[in-house]
Amino acid sequence: MNIDWTALHLVRPQALWALLALPLIAALWYWRRRRGSAWHGAVDAHLLRHLLVAGGQRAWGGLVLLMLGWTLAVLALAGPSWRQVAQPLWQSPSPLVVALDLSTRITATDLPPSRLLQARAKLATLLRERQGGEVALLAYADDAYTVAPLTADAANVALYLDALGPDVMPRDGQRAERALDAAVLLLQQSGAHDGDILLLTDRADAAATPAAAAARRQGIRVSVLGLGTPAGAAYRSGDGQIAQARLEEAPLQAIASAGGGRYVRIASDDADLKQLGVLTPTLSQADRRDGDGLAWRDEGFWLLPPLMLLALWAFRRRGLAMALVLCTALPLAAPAPVYAAEGTWWQRADQATQERLGAGVDAYRKGDFKAAQQQFDGIDTATGWYNLGNALARQGQYDAAIAAYDKALQRSPGMADAVANRTAVEAARRRKPPSPPQGKDGQPAKTPPSSGQGGQPGQDQAPPKQQGKQDPGEAPPTPGQSPGTPQEAKGESGQPNPAAQAQADAAQRQRMQQALQRQDTPGKAGQDTAAQRQAAETPQQREQRQAVEAWMRRVPDDPGSLLRAKFQLENERRKREGR
Repeated sequence: MNIDWTALHLVRPQALWALLALPLIAALWYWRRRRGSAWHGAVDAHLLRHLLVAGGQRAWGGLVLLMLGWTLAVLALAGPSWRQVAQPLWQSPSPLVVALDLSTRITATDLPPSRLLQARAKLATLLRERQGGEVALLAYADDAYTVAPLTADAANVALYLDALGPDVMPRDGQRAERALDAAVLLLQQSGAHDGDILLLTDRADAAATPAAAAARRQGIRVSVLGLGTPAGAAYRSGDGQIAQARLEEAPLQAIASAGGGRYVRIASDDADLKQLGVLTPTLSQADRRDGDGLAWRDEGFWLLPPLMLLALWAFRRRGLAMALVLCTALPLAAPAPVYAAEGTWWQRADQATQERLGAGVDAYRKGDFKAAQQQFDGIDTATGWYNLGNALARQGQYDAAIAAYDKALQRSPGMADAVANRTAVEAARRRKPPSPPQGKDGQPAKTPPSSGQGGQPGQDQAPPKQQGKQDPGEAPPTPGQSPGTPQEAKGESGQPNPAAQAQADAAQRQRMQQALQRQDTPGKAGQDTAAQRQAAETPQQREQRQAVEAWMRRVPDDPGSLLRAKFQLENERRKREGR
C-alpha cells in the first residue's frame, strides 16, 4: 500500500487529549505497585531491592505494554487518514413554510372571482409543481395556526385547500408577525437549519419587518406574494362593516428585503412562483459541502490488530495460548451456512426461518414453484404452511395444497387468505377436464395447441398471495379456475375446419385474457374475497357490519369544520396559557 505521508492528518484530532492520561497511568501504576508490597513497611527502601527475589523487569514491562496499548487506542480513535475516497452525499432541498392570510380582507373581489379562490389556485400550483422538499401550510388572521406540518407529501397538504377560508379562523385580524414567528418555530421543531417562508397577504403591520429580520438571522429566507391590486375592492369585515381592501406593496417589499427574499405580485400563471424561486428549492445549507463528493477515509482500523495482540498479555497465565487455539479452532468448528430450523452458529432459528421464507417468495415470484416448495417445506408455522400450499397449488398438486392449507388453519384459525385459497383449490380439484374428442379409430384426436394454454390444470391461475412478503393494502387474491381445453372444431363432413378452428382459438384466447385480467386486478380480488367473507358471516356479524357501515356513511366529510374546531381549541388553549 502506497501511503502519501504528506497528506497524513487526523479525522478526530481532539481525541489526542486522551494522551495526557499517560503520566497519570504511570503514577497510578507505580503507587499501586509500592502499596502492594508488604515489605515496604518493614524493610528500608535501600535494602528492599536486595531482598526481593522477583526482579522488577517484568513489572516494568507490563507498564510499557499498558502505555503502548493506550497510545495505540488513542491514535486509532483519532482517525489517522492519508487518502480520500468517493463519498455519496445526501442533499436535501430547503423546506418551505407557506403562511396564508385568512382575514376577511381575502374575500375582496379585485382578483376575480375573489382573492381567496386565486390564493387556493396558486397554492395548488405550488404544491403540484414544486420539485421536492418538505412543505408546510400555516393560516393566520389575529393569530397563526398550523394547517399541515412539514411533510414531503405535497398532496397531503393540498387536501386542505378547499377548506381554507375566513370562517375557519377563531378571530379576525391580520398579524403577519405572528405568522412569521410560527413559521420559524415550525422549521426549528423539524430540525431544519434553514428554509424558506412564503407569506401570502395584501398588507402587514410594521411589526412584521423585525420578525422577518429575525428569521433571516437564523438562516431562513422570507419572501412575499402580494394578493390583490392597488385599486382594491370592497369586502365585508368580521363585524359586518363594508371596507376597502387595497394591496399595500411598500410594507410587503420591506418585509421581503428584511427577510432576504423577494416580493412579487400574484400573476395569472406560474411566473410569480418561478421568480420567487419556490418551485425549485435550493440545497439546504447543512448539506452543502466543498469538493466533489470526496471524504477522508478513517484508517484507524489498521491499529486495531496490534492493539488486540497487546491485549492478549492481559490474560492470566497460559491465556495467550488458549486465545490462539480458540481463534484457530473457531473457523473449523463453524458449520456451513445451511438453512436449518434450529438455526446455526451465525443465525438464530427465527432468522434462518425468515431467510428461507424470503428465498421461497423470490423463487415463487420468478415462477420457480418447485424451488419455492423446497424452501417452504419444513417451516412449521402458519405462514410456512400457507405458502407451501400456494406453491403446491401452482404445480397442480391440489390434494397436497389443501392439506397444507389445513395445517396453516390449525396453527392460525380463521386465516382469511388460507380459507379463500383452500376454497378455490377445492373447487379446482372437483372440476373435471373435458374429455378429448374421439377420432375414427376410437383414439383421442389430437388438438392443435392454442396460444395461452397451460400444460397443467391450474397453470393459468392467478398466483396466490405470498404471506412472507405482502404488499401493503393488497387484497388477498384467490386462485381462479383455469379455462377448459377447447375441443377441435369440425365441419359438416367431420373434418377439421380451419376457419372454425381459428375462431375457436380466438374465443379461447379472449376468455383466458378476461380470466387473467379478473384475477390480476387487486380490486376484483378484494371484492371476491370480501364476498366470500360476507357469505361466511353469522347473522350477528352481518348485523354488526351493516351498523358500522351505516355509521360511517353518516360521518360528514367536511375538512373545514375539522379545521375550525382545531383552531378554536388551539385558541382556547393559548388563552388559558396567557398568550
